[in-house]
Amino acid sequence: MPAASATSGTNAHGPWLIANLLAQIAFGLLAMTLCLPSMQEWGAIFSTRQADVQLTFSGYVVAYGALQLVYGPLSDRHGRKPILMLGLLVAGLASVMAALATDIATLTAARVLQGAGSAASMVVSRSMVQDLFTGPQRTRVMAYIGMALGMCPPLATLIGGQIHVRYGWQTNFVLLAVLAAVLLLAAGWGLPRVAKPSPAPGHWLRAMLSAYARLLREPRFLLYVAILAATTATFYAFLAGAPIVLKGYGIGPDGIGWFIMAVPVSYIVGNFMTSRLIAQAGESRVMAWGQALTMGGLVVMLALGLGGVQTAMAVALPLLLLGLGHGLLNPPALAGTVGVVPALAGSAAAVAGLMQQLTGATGGYLVGLVPHEGAVNLGWMMLGFALFGVIAQLGLHRKRWR
Repeated sequence: MPAASATSGTNAHGPWLIANLLAQIAFGLLAMTLCLPSMQEWGAIFSTRQADVQLTFSGYVVAYGALQLVYGPLSDRHGRKPILMLGLLVAGLASVMAALATDIATLTAARVLQGAGSAASMVVSRSMVQDLFTGPQRTRVMAYIGMALGMCPPLATLIGGQIHVRYGWQTNFVLLAVLAAVLLLAAGWGLPRVAKPSPAPGHWLRAMLSAYARLLREPRFLLYVAILAATTATFYAFLAGAPIVLKGYGIGPDGIGWFIMAVPVSYIVGNFMTSRLIAQAGESRVMAWGQALTMGGLVVMLALGLGGVQTAMAVALPLLLLGLGHGLLNPPALAGTVGVVPALAGSAAAVAGLMQQLTGATGGYLVGLVPHEGAVNLGWMMLGFALFGVIAQLGLHRKRWR
């Protein structure tokens, strides 16, 4: 495998390489969430409807998910660093455009471009983990990535809100432009150039479609993606439904975050546990523990709801187990997606990222179709998504032992 020659001894790379990769992969999520507090006031600032304001977020998410399908195969064909640096350049210029926006249409266009550029950070950095690390070390780095991504939304929202109040909403985009420039330099000077496979003959679009067709013929790849999709849909359903449920328990906007924090915080702990357990216990056992904790947390939450325990703590405390479970599940599943066909790691990371966005959005949307007078309906919905992940893992287990 061509990448092997470039990665011999790669596992000896120090913490600066890992820190660089973590920063690169976190940038897209940071850009997504840093300005969320400002959205409450953009309607008044730009004299527009809140529905138009929401398009700034939706446009980012769609571009962020869809462009991963393009960056992945391009990075397989032309190398990781050039594609990553191109995406950072686009994201940085789009951040400047957003900071200078004087109307909601310009801001929305800038956010779409920002999402399109940031998508490279997610897919290329995941692919580089496949290129640069092997075995349990690869899964351990994926766990570090999970911890970083788990910290991003709460920290970015907190920091973005403080910057908005003290310096104005534009400053958040100035900060993102500066970060994009710093990461561009870090990628150019700090990331190794990985040997890439020889480009497939023919037009790049034909090669891209051929790569995706190749991955779709790999049952193990599809099962890993299904597990990731199930965890993301479960979590997004929680994010969308928890504020509604908690409102019925008397928890206002200023208190919701403390209860929602339960899942991301325990998710970070789960990723840390994975980084310590994976070498000794192995992928299959760690993922089985993750599924058990996930299902256990949801069953307890649902049982409390059906038993008439209508309190916020009856939702938050059981879901500490869900966060731990997802922290054990996601790193091995992420490592598995890019490891099934190493030569197509970029394409694999792109498919996984897009499916996570699509299923997550579906989970968040479906929550709004049912009433939530208590946590029971939300619990059933989350349990359904989680069961889909259990079925996928059983299929993966059968494939592994054939």
